[in-house]
Amino acid sequence: MRKVFILGGLCLTLASCQVAEPRASLPAPLPDNVTPVPYSQLLTRARTLATRATEALFVDNFADVEEAARGLEQTSRYIVKAEDVPGKHKDTLATMAGDLGKLAKDLRESASSKNAEKANEILGKINAKVRSMRLAD
Repeated sequence: MRKVFILGGLCLTLASCQVAEPRASLPAPLPDNVTPVPYSQLLTRARTLATRATEALFVDNFADVEEAARGLEQTSRYIVKAEDVPGKHKDTLATMAGDLGKLAKDLRESASSKNAEKANEILGKINAKVRSMRLAD
């Protein structure tokens, strides 16, 4: 019976020592030549980039924040030509993309100057903008 408890305790100890998987890197850059891409794919890309920028800013990794901002700028250029845009976003697509691009540019500039407070403020706006672009009501 004692061996069962020791073996069970060992198994529990080993199970609790597992390391979380490392986060994936930023999505690969899109081609420079803007081509139509499904809106849902671009929205997922924007959400991923905004999340990675937030995580990088949390640990003061301004290089990754800058890279994510560049990706958001690029994504905003693609959103204008997106395919399968939901009806509720068709009229405001250009404005949303322009706003996202401007915010991404501001984020990139604040990250390059290592201004964490301003970058944090801009990231809040970016996350709100991406959330407003979601597919569901």
